[in-house]
Amino acid sequence: MSAVVWIAAGSLAAWLWLLLCQGFFWRTDIRLPSYDREPDSWPSVCVVVPARDEAAVLPSSLPSLLAQDYPGRAEVFLVDDGSSDGTGELARDLARRHGGLPLTVDSPGEPPAGWTGKLWAVRHGIGLARAREPEYLLLTDADIAHAPDNLRELVAAARGGGFDAVSLMARLRVESTWERLVVPAFVYFFAQLYPFRRIGRKGTRTAAAAGGCVLLRAETADRARIPDAIRHAVIDDVALARAVKGGGGHIWLGLAERVDSVRPYPRLHDLWRMVSRSAYAQLRHSPPLLLGTVLGLTLVYLVPPFALLAGLVTGTTPAAVCGGLAWLVMAGTYAPMLRYYGQRLWLAPLLPFTAFLYLLMTVDSAVQHYRGRGAAWKGRTYARPETAAEES
Repeated sequence: MSAVVWIAAGSLAAWLWLLLCQGFFWRTDIRLPSYDREPDSWPSVCVVVPARDEAAVLPSSLPSLLAQDYPGRAEVFLVDDGSSDGTGELARDLARRHGGLPLTVDSPGEPPAGWTGKLWAVRHGIGLARAREPEYLLLTDADIAHAPDNLRELVAAARGGGFDAVSLMARLRVESTWERLVVPAFVYFFAQLYPFRRIGRKGTRTAAAAGGCVLLRAETADRARIPDAIRHAVIDDVALARAVKGGGGHIWLGLAERVDSVRPYPRLHDLWRMVSRSAYAQLRHSPPLLLGTVLGLTLVYLVPPFALLAGLVTGTTPAAVCGGLAWLVMAGTYAPMLRYYGQRLWLAPLLPFTAFLYLLMTVDSAVQHYRGRGAAWKGRTYARPETAAEES
């Protein structure tokens, strides 16, 4: 048998393993659990919203938080993290016009060395919230729009399931051509890395959260020293989940039905920047892991169409069969995510092309890292870390 046949057979074997043995990652039925009995008393909740230059999205997101229909005591703390576009004043104006939950807007000042991304703002918001002695904290991004009963359902799920952290993967926007091609694959790849079914099981090592919507028990946050313990983390949501689960906490992550990101990514450049910002951090800044990722993406996603085409051109039937079957399994596992996002299923066979884009984004992330640019977030660039322990 030729090398092409062996490689194609390896790709097919990899896809059969992913289909059956990777926590059924491709299924999209992991949704927020509901319980017949609501809590006898509704705990107090403080909502923490880190915001830096978010004036463009706040009118579509903040009113949905202020309008939460929550039976208990709830309050919103928006932390204006050095914005230059009037984010803080706009938030106050929206609260005056829309009413609803009480809103406090405050600023933390410039972050000290060692704090990345939005975590310094989150720390300030949690500090403000502690004065209210809440039982739960809802950590949500400024671009997330919530259904009116979302807070109520999150708390009911946390109480009913005994979870220390409940997180929803907000439905990202899919309106532009590039969003349709790239965004569903982003969530698909995330679920492949962190199968949702395994996250919710006690005793498993798999831990992840979606930073746009995390309900966290305040006592758990204190015990896990969040966010101080993860202050260096570029991928802060995964680091948060690992800290909670590593401390014995019970966590849950699923797909949202009525929690939406309103942030647009109309151009490939916008999506490229979103992915490359943290892709190499996901690999713990390790060249061997980068090489393994490139080879793995090539074997799993690029080999199937190449083997099918090569087999048809050269008349090598085994290569064509293995490549075609692997491509079919790939498209079949991607179809549920496309349906979840309301996209046409003809996009499923294009997943190899999208995976190639992600491969290039990952390599570019590493290139930027070794050029000394470090991680970047909202106009801030952080020095290249000496250690990636916080990401592991």
